[in-house]
Amino acid sequence: MKLLKKTSMALSLLLLVSSIGVADEIPVPPAALGVDDCIRMALKRAPELGEADQDIALAKSKLDEAGSYRFPQLTLTTLVGPAPSASRQDITSGVATEIPFTLNSVTWFTSADATVIQPLYTFGKISENMKAATHGIEVDRSRKQQRSNEIVQKVHEYYNGLLLAREMKELVLEVEEILIRAREKAKKLLDQGSDTVDEMDLYKLDAFSGVASKYLEEAKKGEALALAALRARMGLGVDAPLEVGAERLAIGDTEIPPLDTFIEHARRRRPELLQIAEGLKARSALVEAARANYYPDIFLGGVVSWAYAEGRDNLHNPYLSDPFNHLLGGVAVGARWKLDFGITGSKVAGERAQYNRLLSTRDYAEANIPLQVQKYYLDLVEAKNSVTATRGAYLNAKKWAVTAIANFDFGMGPAKEIFEALQAYSSMRADYFRSVYNYKIASANLDYATNEPLRALEK
Repeated sequence: MKLLKKTSMALSLLLLVSSIGVADEIPVPPAALGVDDCIRMALKRAPELGEADQDIALAKSKLDEAGSYRFPQLTLTTLVGPAPSASRQDITSGVATEIPFTLNSVTWFTSADATVIQPLYTFGKISENMKAATHGIEVDRSRKQQRSNEIVQKVHEYYNGLLLAREMKELVLEVEEILIRAREKAKKLLDQGSDTVDEMDLYKLDAFSGVASKYLEEAKKGEALALAALRARMGLGVDAPLEVGAERLAIGDTEIPPLDTFIEHARRRRPELLQIAEGLKARSALVEAARANYYPDIFLGGVVSWAYAEGRDNLHNPYLSDPFNHLLGGVAVGARWKLDFGITGSKVAGERAQYNRLLSTRDYAEANIPLQVQKYYLDLVEAKNSVTATRGAYLNAKKWAVTAIANFDFGMGPAKEIFEALQAYSSMRADYFRSVYNYKIASANLDYATNEPLRALEK
């Protein structure tokens, strides 16, 4: 029973989950959901995928902002205020410079100035920022896919944990039923004065039954935890109805492909590698955009200026301009160049550092992702071999237990044989279910490592 106890403790640890926020609107799932149904519901309700969608929307807004710099920019300024009166008689062969100011001569003016700038060439400032924003969108999309894969991985863990807890419960109930029959037979033999049983055997059977009852409660607790974790991951309420499929925890006779196949899939599909690849393109574009600040912006500019004051005469002379009463305009090609002392160079160096940092991240990922795939692959192979070994072991232990119980029923064998046979059977059976669970989890982990979960659902 020590091994069964360890199994129960391991199950409890596997089913510990972090609390997840529950949405107000609670959908009622259909009866007998399979693991794929649970995954679809979890993906539909996952709050972190909603966050990822907003990250994508934010990245798209940055692309729109960068692209908008290609279009004209209009600056409009209007003024209303007091201005001194003036008449053209004040201008003679010489300009009068001693006209006194009086309050009676004050009038009001209004003006409007509009400036239009149409960029013509910016040496990459606009195009490189647009390129960076485009790759940034792909980075966020890949990040969303990574989060989706993590959700699929968790649903597999909780769903198969629930099946494992139920199998453990059924195992303990089976052992309890055998113990009850064995105690009844032992009591009957003891009352008949048989020398194959004594009071100590009854005590042992009762003690064994007490331990089995303890493990039954632990299995029920594990089942409740797994069900609660699955509800939370699917975005359901604590008391929401949820009925999962009634299938047993078992595996098929599927051949495992070679390790190189999984590593190749991971290198081609892994969203983290796609994030890094797109991130490098975005960082490279940002480096070029920062470097473009060394050069001027070539633009086409247009200016319109209008002002009117009632108490001032119009001047029609190209050499004279009245700021309070005029209509001016013009178009020109210009260059705007912002020179600084080290600021642009520092920005370029900063963007280059971010690019180099991502290069190191890529090297780390390319070295460790195959290692992760290999670990999950070896876990899968080990679990499959363990399933085969423990299946044969528990079947033989069951035959042993059946034989020991039959001998005890006929008064030909001691109760000790029942204890030893049941202990071996329960331990091997528990190990078998745990191996099947490990196989399921290793398979889910390997799917995660090769970006397979969503591809499987799409099929």
